[in-house]
Amino acid sequence: MAATAALLLALLVLAAASPATQATSSSAAPGEKTTHIKLYWHDVVSGPSPTVVQVARATTTSASKTGFGAVMVIDDPLTEGPELNSSRLLGRAQGTYMSAGKDEVSLLMNMNFVFTDGSRYNGSTLAIMGRNADSSAVREMAVVGGTGVFRWARGYAQARTNTLDHKTGDATVEYNVFIKH
Repeated sequence: MAATAALLLALLVLAAASPATQATSSSAAPGEKTTHIKLYWHDVVSGPSPTVVQVARATTTSASKTGFGAVMVIDDPLTEGPELNSSRLLGRAQGTYMSAGKDEVSLLMNMNFVFTDGSRYNGSTLAIMGRNADSSAVREMAVVGGTGVFRWARGYAQARTNTLDHKTGDATVEYNVFIKH
């Protein structure tokens, strides 16, 4: 039994040192690059043309201090600067978010950044998913994939609230997205 365990340990050590194992554990593929994109996400709740709508809710959502159980669908503008009406439109954030925090405001975000601005990213997408806790100054979510220029994408997105109108619910959030692709 001891000889078998020693043999298995030796095989594991040899496998860990083999070039094939080292190549697959590398964090950067040949020709892979890192891109940083800074943009602004506009969640418009008010007015005649909202970009976010509630599509589902739990029976207890109205009584919840966090809106727990609410499900929202978004088609939010993504702009180059923080001003929605005067900044260049880069694309749309399309997807869902839901109130997943029972005791604190915490959203589960699942969205695609769809680039439509005619730049080198035009027609490409980034898939972003993760927890967005309202109480944190900086919220970090995972980049879990992409298409077009961002095929095989991975990375992270940091969100910082730029403005939040407590009366209307409208929000502008600065996103810094770091992508390996």
